[in-house]
Formats: sequence, structure tokens, C-alpha cells
Amino acid sequence: MATRQQNEKAFVQWKELLTGGRLYTRKIPGRTGGYALYCKETDADEKTVRFWQEIDDHNGKLVAKHDKFPLDLGHKSV
Repeated sequence: MATRQQNEKAFVQWKELLTGGRLYTRKIPGRTGGYALYCKETDADEKTVRFWQEIDDHNGKLVAKHDKFPLDLGHKSV
């Protein structure tokens, strides 16, 4: 389990949730002009509730989503 300080270092942006947890995001540029957006939702104790990846094309359109935690569902085209 990562601490709040570790999550803040690993993820560039975050917002506070009404539940007391946070939603962390980090955008990674892709090779073809798009990007991958890594998203991590934590509870008030900073335990990971959900982790997923969104893939956008060069126009910013969501093209795929990959739910990784709590259950890895694999890539799904949108």
C-alpha cells in the first residue's frame, strides 16, 4: 500500500473525493500522438479502491479502457 506522499509523488494530479479519498491521475504521452491516462482511486485511509488505464487517440478521443484493480478485466475498446 502506498502512502499519500508516495501517491502524490507518483501521480501529477489529484482531487479530493466526497468520501474522504482521492482520485489520482497521471497522463503519459503515447508513441502515435495519443496518451495513456492512469487513474487511481483511494479511500480515506489511502488504500487503493480502484485502478484503471484509459487510452486516448491523438484527438483526445477515448479509444480503450483497461480496468486493472480490483479485478483485471483486460483492454476493452470503447
